Amino acid sequence: MQYQQVYDLWCARAVEDPDLRAELAAVQGDEAAVADRFYRDLAFGTGGLRGVIGAGSNRMNIYTIRRATQGLADYINAEGLPKKVAVAHDSRIKGDLFSREAARVLAANGITAWLYPRLEPTPALSWAVRYLGCGAGICVTASHNPAQYNGYKVYGADGCQITLEAAAKVLAAIGQHDYFDSPKLADYDEAVAAGSIRAIPDACLSDFVDAVLALRPGNDVSKLKLVYTPLNGSGLEPVKLLLERMGVTQLTVVPEQAQPDGNFPTCPYPNPEIRQAMEAGLKLCDAVRPDLMIGTDPDCDRMGAAVPDGQGGYRLITGNEMGVLLLDYICRTRAANGTMPEAPVAVTTIVSTDMADPIARKYGVELRRTLTGFKFIGEQIGLLEAEGHAERYIFGFEESYGYLSGGHVRDKDGVNAVMLACEAAAWYAARGMSLLDAVNALYKEYGFYRSALKSYTFEGESGMRTMQGIMARLRADEPFVIAGYGVDKVIDYQRGGTGLPKADVLEYRLENGAKLMVRPSGTEPKIKVYLSAVAGSEAEADAINERLAEAAGAWMQA
Repeated sequence: MQYQQVYDLWCARAVEDPDLRAELAAVQGDEAAVADRFYRDLAFGTGGLRGVIGAGSNRMNIYTIRRATQGLADYINAEGLPKKVAVAHDSRIKGDLFSREAARVLAANGITAWLYPRLEPTPALSWAVRYLGCGAGICVTASHNPAQYNGYKVYGADGCQITLEAAAKVLAAIGQHDYFDSPKLADYDEAVAAGSIRAIPDACLSDFVDAVLALRPGNDVSKLKLVYTPLNGSGLEPVKLLLERMGVTQLTVVPEQAQPDGNFPTCPYPNPEIRQAMEAGLKLCDAVRPDLMIGTDPDCDRMGAAVPDGQGGYRLITGNEMGVLLLDYICRTRAANGTMPEAPVAVTTIVSTDMADPIARKYGVELRRTLTGFKFIGEQIGLLEAEGHAERYIFGFEESYGYLSGGHVRDKDGVNAVMLACEAAAWYAARGMSLLDAVNALYKEYGFYRSALKSYTFEGESGMRTMQGIMARLRADEPFVIAGYGVDKVIDYQRGGTGLPKADVLEYRLENGAKLMVRPSGTEPKIKVYLSAVAGSEAEADAINERLAEAAGAWMQA
């Protein structure tokens, strides 16, 4: 079999990493295990690579890293971009190794690699790209995926994840190389001595935090009581630095999740969207009784929060709730202090809550919607900057816990989000309200917009075919009724005509104002279904979403 031939090649050539040698020996004779590792090259999408750490062309390892970096180096040199690349990694297993291997390839191709000397967040990498005048950036991270994953995000010279056009060129360049002979490699120590691999100075991170602080409305946060968890990731250093400079004095860090640990022993899925990941912090809240609990994911680009529920417990704030809460807070405070720009712009995604629309209208803000992925929000910031009106951008968010209130970076920024959440909590506290009170006030004013996300996993080679078959079936048989509600409109983003790039997304608008969005994940073997309903009460809206979820679950049956 072809799989077996490729497997035999890797057994002969993949000799540098003892973990890979052991894994290749362990799967010998197991046809399914071999096929899963070698049936394809790990997909290089618009965000780069992401996959399970291990042996094979469909895994994250030093050979897939080297090959991808050689393609990126070819692209940089062919396009005449600055021959400098910023490189960062978070707490993921082998993150330091993968970043060093990427640096070796870059140095061998005449490109200076600037490495953060220790783990740092994704937004700090986005910042470093422009701070250092780089032609590209690499962040070795799998964001919020389980511990067995790692990834390789690629950024353009603008600090934004690379465009669709650039990703296509990099992918084409990668395709010209094999895994073992093509990538050029410099000796790491020799490259350091020659200055082609350099350490990013501490001033870069300090200036990044200062750039976040410059976006503060300036509310007094000295009385704020805070519990924080970095979920064993990269957020501790920059978030503590930020909070110290803000004047937060009552900070308790969740001890078992404070230090970097790619095994994520207390939360197998280190995603602040999920209650299990926040459970250790919530238990600590019972003892500390903070005004606010905050968690950032391993690469500190997402932020989750919990607030007192008024009944002795704590309630998690959803990504959409925090998005509209911060949008409203930024608008009302900037309007009050006279810093709202002319023709202000806020940006969100097509799968984020429709509640953002009436809030934007109230404050005279133009709301732009993009495809899923913060890179598209970053592109909108770049467009405004190119027009000479960077000041028009005031806020961007996506439902998956990503927020950004300035143009200092071009990706979601958990450090910026922590600052905003603390500022908003202090502002409302001065008015005798909690953040939950603020959310409920928005529901009362605009209606109960409630959202839910259902994810359906399809593992392995057969899973990919199953996902493709489900999407094809949905396109071939458009429903007139979903969960008893008439379908007003079906939008297939793959057909175009939406004003956005074509994408594998289906949108169903229902007669009762509800919405379903169906989208295969670009980074995981999943189909995601985004549910949204608006009603006169939280319970009524949640009940609608439950019925929609049942209908979506039936669609996902192979």
